[in-house]
Amino acid sequence: MTLKGNIVDIENRSIYKGEITIENGKIKSIEKRDCEENHYILPGFVDAHIHIESSMLVPSEFAKVAVKHGTVATVSDPHEIANVLGVKGVEFMIENGKQTPFKFNFGAPSCVPATSFESAGAVINSDDIKGLMANPDIKYLAEMMNYPGVIYDDAEVLKKIEWAKYYNKPIDGHAPGLRGEDLTKYISAGISTDHECFTYEEGLEKLQKGMKVIIREGSAAKNFEALIGLLDEHYQNIMFCSDDKHPDDLLIRHINQLCARAVAKGNDIFKVLKAACVNPVKHYNLEVGLLQVGDTADCIVVEDLTDFKTLQTYINGELVYDNGESKIQHVSFEILNNFNTEKKQTSDFLIQSKKSNLSNESNPSKIRVIECLDGELVTNQIIEDAKVVDGNLVSNTEKDILKMTVVNRYQNDKPAMAFIKNFGLKEGAIASSVGHDSHNIIAVGVSDEAICKAVNLLIENEGGICAVSNTEQKVVALPVAGIMSDKNAETIGKQYSELDQMAKQLGSTLHAPYMSLSFMALLVIPALKLSDKGLFDGGKFAFTDLQV
Repeated sequence: MTLKGNIVDIENRSIYKGEITIENGKIKSIEKRDCEENHYILPGFVDAHIHIESSMLVPSEFAKVAVKHGTVATVSDPHEIANVLGVKGVEFMIENGKQTPFKFNFGAPSCVPATSFESAGAVINSDDIKGLMANPDIKYLAEMMNYPGVIYDDAEVLKKIEWAKYYNKPIDGHAPGLRGEDLTKYISAGISTDHECFTYEEGLEKLQKGMKVIIREGSAAKNFEALIGLLDEHYQNIMFCSDDKHPDDLLIRHINQLCARAVAKGNDIFKVLKAACVNPVKHYNLEVGLLQVGDTADCIVVEDLTDFKTLQTYINGELVYDNGESKIQHVSFEILNNFNTEKKQTSDFLIQSKKSNLSNESNPSKIRVIECLDGELVTNQIIEDAKVVDGNLVSNTEKDILKMTVVNRYQNDKPAMAFIKNFGLKEGAIASSVGHDSHNIIAVGVSDEAICKAVNLLIENEGGICAVSNTEQKVVALPVAGIMSDKNAETIGKQYSELDQMAKQLGSTLHAPYMSLSFMALLVIPALKLSDKGLFDGGKFAFTDLQV
């Protein structure tokens, strides 16, 4: 088989007309040769950090869509399913992914549970990490979220890191906002990347201290604009990732979009492609070809080098996408889950005011409120006046301070309660069992009745995302571990899009309300979050009181 067109040689910074001969899945020869074809041939894109589970698709269904955008491989952290099902969940992802030609490169989740301040469905300890690291299908130690554990020499954390070093596998970082001496110590432990930078200055310090920075642009967390200025000087140590990508977003774009945006800003095309195609392969020692003689033929044909519209995708020399048609077939699989809690009563969501004299203008009750920031995983902690009705704290839609809950889905416990700002709902409630990191049920609503209805809808379905209004309810069931669908991307993408629109009709002004919701229990990201055990101050890494 031969491919003809403009060949993009990233390493040698050249583009020339030529012909590539592919034999037995590998590139046999690359020759300069005049041809009529004007499209461009280049190595396939690699997402340098992603949780496949956040697409709400199992790996085999994710692959069918990703190849449409020229993605041939991912560096995938199965952290989400591991928090639900443990090592068994990791094995499910590996085996399902193997049923396709797509090159999934899974890591060993380092933080299951992510913290001791939440209830997860499983534990992966240092002995489990040892076993995973010995597995050739595991390519790296996935993001070390417990940066306090690294900084303060937690024995179990350090054992996990040592096993990665023993097997000579890279160690991914996760340290939003970490700077100075603490960052130096974190890096010295052997941690080599970070995808959590949200300012230019933070990214620059991490690069200067020897880290590789992965520029993230997901469905909720969007750091491209803040960090892309680092690419020109530091392109050797920059990669691109999506981290979390919802199904409707994935249907439209992937790493190709970041390339287009980077080029539109005037960045050198070879530096952009170095970040998108080459650097992840070299850093993680991936078995992915880079369009060199002898490499596996993992390459793409794109219309141009501005929009990067993909015409064809090849993996191991196999045509897996061709002009609008994905060639990757559906794979049958066993559905695994872990859901064990009873339906709730409206009274479970009451919050009694601690003030004996109740609320009044001169002496109002004060509460800590999570301020959700659109497009960010970080939140603010703000102090607001509470709205008190009949001695109970309630949502205040006029001030957009809504009641929020996290419900343990692994056992029957009392819901944890808090308040949140910027979701904007004027009616009803939204809920999700995609709740990073432990994937308990998270809900936000204007009343206890609406919250209870939304939570129970997910309990009935053993996982999903939903919205309820005064007259309507919609749910997208996620039966695989309570976080993924057993359907294809087109089906789940359409259902998700309809639900997203319903949330916005209820008043939400967030770009991706369900993605934002899913991160409001993510304790390892400051400043204020809610776990099933209570309100958590991410700056102090300790629980805090709701009522001030």
